[in-house]
Amino acid sequence: MARAALAAGSVIDGFRLEEIAYRGGMATLWRVTHADMAAPLVMKVPRLEYGEDAAAIVGFEVEQMIMPSLSGTHVPRFVAAGDFTTMPYIVMEFINGPSLRARIDHAPLAPEEVAAVGAKVATALHQLHRQNVIHLDLKPSSVLFRANGDAVLIDYGLAHHNQLPDLLAEQFRLPLGTGPYMSPEQIYGVRNDARSDLFALGVTLYFLATGERPFGNPTSIAGLRKRLYQNPPPPAALRPGFPPWLQEIILHCLEVDPARRYNTAAQVAFDLQHPQEVVLSERAARTARDGIADRLRSWLGSFGAGRVVHSSVADHLAAAPIVMVAVDLMPGMEALGEALQRATRRVLAADAGARLSCVSVLKTSRIAIDSNVDAEGRNLHVQRLVELKHWARALGLEPARVTFHVLEAPDPAAALVEYAHANQVDHIVVGARASSAVRRFLGSVSSRVVAEAPCTVTVVRVAHNERDAG
Repeated sequence: MARAALAAGSVIDGFRLEEIAYRGGMATLWRVTHADMAAPLVMKVPRLEYGEDAAAIVGFEVEQMIMPSLSGTHVPRFVAAGDFTTMPYIVMEFINGPSLRARIDHAPLAPEEVAAVGAKVATALHQLHRQNVIHLDLKPSSVLFRANGDAVLIDYGLAHHNQLPDLLAEQFRLPLGTGPYMSPEQIYGVRNDARSDLFALGVTLYFLATGERPFGNPTSIAGLRKRLYQNPPPPAALRPGFPPWLQEIILHCLEVDPARRYNTAAQVAFDLQHPQEVVLSERAARTARDGIADRLRSWLGSFGAGRVVHSSVADHLAAAPIVMVAVDLMPGMEALGEALQRATRRVLAADAGARLSCVSVLKTSRIAIDSNVDAEGRNLHVQRLVELKHWARALGLEPARVTFHVLEAPDPAAALVEYAHANQVDHIVVGARASSAVRRFLGSVSSRVVAEAPCTVTVVRVAHNERDAG
């Protein structure tokens, strides 16, 4: 069908065009229906008649290639695609929710809102990276929200799939991306580092938090290169009283060297959801951008910035997991606690970039209102937190690698599993108490965690001789 003939009422491969949902510079989105499908659908058709942009043609091919491989709530469900030889299109699920772009009009937002939105986007990014895909064009307009608040990432024309041919890299040498959001390594053509998306996330958070783009809106290679040697003004310079923890997260994402950024989007989401656990560095205390001498040194150093080590998405995720250890601090569990320490050391020794989340559950009643103090008037939550930190001290970890969380819940197993889901935990280390008739009948905490956890689980038991010695 000729593209000029596209109009409401046209039918393409069984899809009836109803109305234009969005008309952009690169593509037109049509609301479509199909006799065999009840769900709302949208058809994306490239606007090739508006220019001979080869990158747009290849980008649409990339999107057609990548989208069928994606799944989950954080991406649109792929339905069908049409070939360039006849009629190029992509039909996908219609996300009937707002775009993050609308929030920019209300920036600067409250820090708590920035963190909440950022955590949702970071969670979506992590799920995308787990499918071996790097977005490489993350920006507010490429994020939509479902009715339940989940972030959905759209527009995969510049994306890179670690296990599929990179058509864009094969055909083009100029930097590909949206100027304000491009990572330094993208300027040099590096397209296989998942941390590039974390840089774009940092730009987005900065924009939401301050109302300003950290690197302006460059339109030339020289303008893009400035981010290699010129740090943006810290948010605190634009918004006095800006929370140090949020500035730490944003500037951590915006580091020029990918190795100095967060390792994974899951770690960014974790910090955004747990601001009290963010370890502050000198980034949090900045009130002005670097001086002339520092910028000159960075400028001279930027001439070697193109020598980036290439690695895969899977490498990044495998090297930077979030490990959760569920610690039983009840009296009589000392031997089990020591066994958990030994097991945790072994797990962390295998992953130098891993972050440890130490979790203990303070069991509460399902019906009655529990007192939050003990017989001596001490706060039970605080007391448990102190005990948890004391337990972890023997591990000798750097503060930036470990966090502490006391969960209050009537069902410890459910609380641990829910925490693992919410925080993108990659591995759980949990102790198993000695067997008893009650636990065999009702199911132990450890067995339920093994059965319901979204990740791998290591169950630690105490040898009989250790139990007897305890």
